[in-house]
Amino acid sequence: MGDVSLAVEARDTRGKGSARKLRQRGLVPGVVYGGGREATPIAVDVAKFERLLDTSHGGVNTLIDLAGDSAAAGRTVIAKDLQREPVRGQITHVDFYEIDLKSKIEVLVPINLNGTPEGVVLGGVLDQQQREVMLLCLPGSIPDGIDVDVSGLELGDSLHISDLSFPIGAEVHTDESLTVATVLVPRGLKDGEGAPEGEEGETDAEAAAEGDAGDADEAKSED
Repeated sequence: MGDVSLAVEARDTRGKGSARKLRQRGLVPGVVYGGGREATPIAVDVAKFERLLDTSHGGVNTLIDLAGDSAAAGRTVIAKDLQREPVRGQITHVDFYEIDLKSKIEVLVPINLNGTPEGVVLGGVLDQQQREVMLLCLPGSIPDGIDVDVSGLELGDSLHISDLSFPIGAEVHTDESLTVATVLVPRGLKDGEGAPEGEEGETDAEAAAEGDAGDADEAKSED
């Protein structure tokens, strides 16, 4: 049994104007496949589906029980692929994949970075390079996200997939050597401009004073 229910309609795939008629009613075309059955064309109320994704804790990995007058009714699915308009981002087509609650499936799970790295406090910039990880797990054990505390990262430190913690029973199907995030060192800090006084970096006044003293000593030695 899924987390939520979504009513869908049977869809007539004949005729060039079928998709236009669906859009006029606030629907978008979709298809349900998997489960050892033939693909079933359906129509989805796009507004209701968007609300479902926004309010469900699992997002696109939410387990959905299909209802309505379609042959797909009674099947438990997840949204496997969403096609969107390039400009407004509105959903134009949905692929649902029927799942077996007792069999593991591959899912993309978001990586959530929590906390402010020590290196950012010192002037660095946190760059998240990997935002999702592919896991193989049971449908009922799909995590909402992988939470990572990055507060201990210092300037130049990196976090990799291999550093993350995953739910028991989940298999990682993403290259574990991939970098998740790095605390970048700005150019000014690399050049020593941002170093504290009394350490590697000098203030402009100290540098000037030392230069003047050196010039004076050199002049005395010449005399």
